Amino acid sequence: MATHCETCPLHERDLFKKVTPEQRAATQKFKSGEMTIEAGTPILMQGSSAPQLYTALRGMGLRYTVLPNGERQVINFVFPGDFVGLQAGVLGEMQHSVEATTSMTLCVFDRSEFFNFIKTHPDRGYDLTWIAATEEHFLGDTLATVGQRTAMQAVAWALLKMFQRGDALGLVRRSKMPFPFRQQDLADALGLSLVHTNKTLARLRDTQVASWSDKALQVNDVKALADLAEVELEPLLKRPFL
Repeated sequence: MATHCETCPLHERDLFKKVTPEQRAATQKFKSGEMTIEAGTPILMQGSSAPQLYTALRGMGLRYTVLPNGERQVINFVFPGDFVGLQAGVLGEMQHSVEATTSMTLCVFDRSEFFNFIKTHPDRGYDLTWIAATEEHFLGDTLATVGQRTAMQAVAWALLKMFQRGDALGLVRRSKMPFPFRQQDLADALGLSLVHTNKTLARLRDTQVASWSDKALQVNDVKALADLAEVELEPLLKRPFL
């Protein structure tokens, strides 16, 4: 059975801002259904004009763009609570692709109702603006990482960000969280070769600060991982979601 917004499990997570009953009711009215897909299924394709928008309810995925020469750049990793398709909702066409890495459950919204939803519920429109601004900030950090951080700093930064996100979503148990991605995905996100990424992960494992194996990420010392990334360890900002 589809999840009702009133009983959505994401409301219980520390990562998200509190949503009023009125906001939940508005989102429920905007929601047109729910969809479950298997790992490897495309959700949105670069260049497409899909009629739906989505919120990831369960599971993880990837956003990526493919260049004319066939090379792939991973833009970021999709976690529960992420809104997928905002680009198509505003611009009418996706400039990147989104694909499920695990089986996923998605809340489905009708794109044709997108602007009416924002018009009639400006507080929810502000939430979407906040999400877009946060993603822009994250992409700025990513660009700085790709351009200026060493391989060790970059890998530590990426794993730290995702571990913090997983922890705030309640995915961490005994310092370990599910991490179903491939080393190639991380390499494509950081502009590194697969060989360089593999060697860097081995060096990181040798420090005993963090390790990634068997589709699980273990972080034994979050502060030490932040030190390796040369960033200040700060709590994640609470974020809205639809």
